[in-house]
Formats: sequence, C-alpha cells, structure tokens
Amino acid sequence: MFANLKVSEIAPNPEQPRKFFDEAQQEELTASIKENGLLQPVVVRPVEGAEVPYMLIAGERRWRSCQAAGLEVIPAKVIEGASEEKAYVLSIAENVNRSDMTIMEEAGAYADLKAAGWTPAKIAKQFGKTETHITWRLGLLTLRPEVAEMVDKGQIKNNLAWHIAQLNPANQMVAAMRYVRGDFDTEAEAQHFANGLKMMEQQTSLTNEQPPTEEEAKKHKAAKAKAKDGLGKAEEVLIPLLEGLAEKKPEDLAVILGDDLARHLRVVTRLHAKVQMVKNILSKAQGIQRAMEAEFNKAAVEVQQEAAAKKADEEAKPETAEKPAEPQVTDRGEAKAAAKPRPAAKKAPAKPAARTTATTKAPARRAPAKKAEAAK
Repeated sequence: MFANLKVSEIAPNPEQPRKFFDEAQQEELTASIKENGLLQPVVVRPVEGAEVPYMLIAGERRWRSCQAAGLEVIPAKVIEGASEEKAYVLSIAENVNRSDMTIMEEAGAYADLKAAGWTPAKIAKQFGKTETHITWRLGLLTLRPEVAEMVDKGQIKNNLAWHIAQLNPANQMVAAMRYVRGDFDTEAEAQHFANGLKMMEQQTSLTNEQPPTEEEAKKHKAAKAKAKDGLGKAEEVLIPLLEGLAEKKPEDLAVILGDDLARHLRVVTRLHAKVQMVKNILSKAQGIQRAMEAEFNKAAVEVQQEAAAKKADEEAKPETAEKPAEPQVTDRGEAKAAAKPRPAAKKAPAKPAARTTATTKAPARRAPAKKAEAAK
C-alpha cells in the first residue's frame, strides 16, 4: 500500500548494500526535489517495537535529499510482512543495476546473500545476471582494501580487477600500482603481467634451478637463432610487400593483381589471423618475463636486506679481542696510562716465601718511599 509518512518516521537500513553516495549527485537530487517534489516514492517496511516505526528498503538517496530539502512528509510504498532477507533482496534489486553502485558494493551484497545460503545460480536468476557475472564479482572480495578502493574509483577496470584478485596481497599491490602508474600500454598487458605473477606464486621458479646441460644450451641457442632469422626474413620480405600493397589504391590493385587478387586476399587473411594469435602469445610471454623480473628484483632486495641484517648482527656482537685496560687513578688524582707491553724484565733475586706471599696483594694506597723503607 502507499502512504504519506513523516520523514522522521523512517530510518535508514543499516544493512544497506550501498555505502557510498556521490555528494554532487546528491546535491542535484536535492535541488530537483525542492523544485518538483519527490516523484518516486521510497519503499519501507514496518518494524514492530522499534523507536522509528518504518525502515527503508529502497530509496535512501531520495530520503536523504528529502531531509536536505526540508520536506516533512513524503510518499512511501509500505510492504507488510517483509522479512529482513526479503527486504535486503529488494534493496539489492533496486541498486544493483544503477551506475552509481560501485562494483565492490555489488560484490559485498552478493556475498551477504551467499552467506545466507544462496547459490551463485540462485543469485544470478534473482537479479537477471549470469552465474559467471556473480562468480566474478564474488572473486573480487579477496582484494586488499587499497586495491578495492582503486577499483571503486574506476582506476582499475572490472576485468583486470578479477585477475589481480587471484594474487596474494603483496603481488596485488605490485600489479595494481604498476597499472595505475601507466607501466602497461593496454589492459591486456596488465592482465598478462598479473597472470605471470600468479605463475610465480604457484611455482618456485619459472626457470630450472639447475644450469642447463650442454645439449639444452645448444638447443636453446639454435631456437633463438632460428627465431631471429625468421624475423629478419619477415622484415626483409613480408613487411615491404605488405607496405607496398598498402600504398596502392583498391582500383589499382584490382588491375595489377588480376587473377591473383583472390589468392592475395586469402594469404593476407591467414597472415592476419596468425599475427593476432602470435601477438597474444608474445604479450603473455612478455607478462611472464616482467613477472620474472619483478620476482628477481624482489629476491635481490631480500638478499640485500639479509646481508645488511647479518652485518648489523656482527657489528652488535662484543669484540673477542681484549680491550685496553681502563685508566687507573692514583692517590694524587692523576690518571695512569693503560698498561702497554714491555720487554721482559730481568729476573729479580729470589725472596723468602713468606715475603712473596705477603706482597701478592697490592695495597689500596702506595706508602711514601721513606716510610716503606722504615717498614722493612
């Protein structure tokens, strides 16, 4: 049923799938409502025992703008007996196809339904999407917050975001930052780089840890030479031929090629298909190569950090060599220099045992020379 409700009688849904409301668009809607009133009613459901009797199902932007426009009463469609799950589904249905609902908000909404026991197939049927669409959106929820924010802002496109989401958190940041700062000419290149990083995560290395055998090295060298020779022939023969054909007008080629025109068209069509296929393969290879370089650079930094940490530990260890003795202070307050190695002294004449024992402990203060003689 429809009813005119006070704005103060309606509360927003805390489980609203949309969390972000564009400020400029909100101001435009407020201005429109001030001028024309609310043309589309909000959708609410009654909540028994609540401080505010109605909760929004759909139309929070309109409700906010009505408040800002100073409206006290607004039209509303009241849905009786709607459960929380039903209300949530209706809220998603109202927002899911709007351009201002972010992709991460959409993914979060589907995740809530999945947590409630909905399968991707059921979600897809409910909202008129494909199951693949739902699965890809759910896959975005593994993105770290910083990357998810880039996706919401449109800095990273949806398809690339899914490929980045397959990586561990550290590599997600590597792939996202390199794309945002413009390291790749196309989105496809960025995807191939992300896929290369994924391969690096799944394998300890993309190359053999052991050096190649002599036979393997020869094969590798021969394959490289053959590829280089093939490129050389293409540059010498094929490219000039195609360039020559491209310079001609269609009416001229119709006369020049004559009966060979159909054959030229077949051959060039095949070449185009092969070139597209090889270009895609080479782009993937470049992504892997870049991922290998990134992994190598990361490993190099780790080695440097390990070496620096080892050096710091060694410097922190106490020195094994004996340190110079601390200077001693005499009874006259003068500091004595640390003992230095001296040449071996001549052996003193033997003294009585008792005398030797008595003199093993040094006196705390040295007695003056005269008194010492008197004491003997």
